[in-house]
Amino acid sequence: MTISPLTKPQKLIPLLFEGLTWREFKVIEQLLDRPGYRLSFLAGVLEIRQMPGEAHETVKERIGALLELYLLIVGFDFTPTGSMTLESETEQVKREADKSYKLAPGRSLPDLAIEVVLTSGGINKLEAYQRLKITEVWFWEDGVLEVYHLRGEGDRLAYEKIKNSEIVPGLDLALLLRCTNMINHVEAMRTFQQEMQVAPESSTQP
Repeated sequence: MTISPLTKPQKLIPLLFEGLTWREFKVIEQLLDRPGYRLSFLAGVLEIRQMPGEAHETVKERIGALLELYLLIVGFDFTPTGSMTLESETEQVKREADKSYKLAPGRSLPDLAIEVVLTSGGINKLEAYQRLKITEVWFWEDGVLEVYHLRGEGDRLAYEKIKNSEIVPGLDLALLLRCTNMINHVEAMRTFQQEMQVAPESSTQP
């Protein structure tokens, strides 16, 4: 069977405003608290993005559905936290992931953040998540999935690009990506479930 990938939409360019204090950002955030826009902040830079369209939402929901199917079958006690606001005045950062997950009970922050990138430019997303101390970040862009895991301790933190998720062990990312890029959602879910292999050790909580 031939699988046609999802169409790649034209990328949007967010608006950037530099030299803002945290207090100024919070005032602007209240003024622009209306449907259609999403605001991020990093070290004095405000990013304003237009809310994504159907292509973005389709990919985001597909990745989430596939991941949650795997987590459920493997036995993770997980909590989807969606696009919950992640912010820190101390670290001068505010970000909302497209999808996020707590992968065990008692977490104060998500263990995993997922970004579907359909914009060009903008603030440094990895630096934002590093300041927030999010353990792992996935980026889907142009049909490719990249995974970054946070290393180090204290002030010496940095993301390392890795081939396989360390907080969701055993997950076949190549299969997940192939199913994400399929056009038909139901066919993608069926294919993923049929071809998914669960290793005994993959049920271990992070």
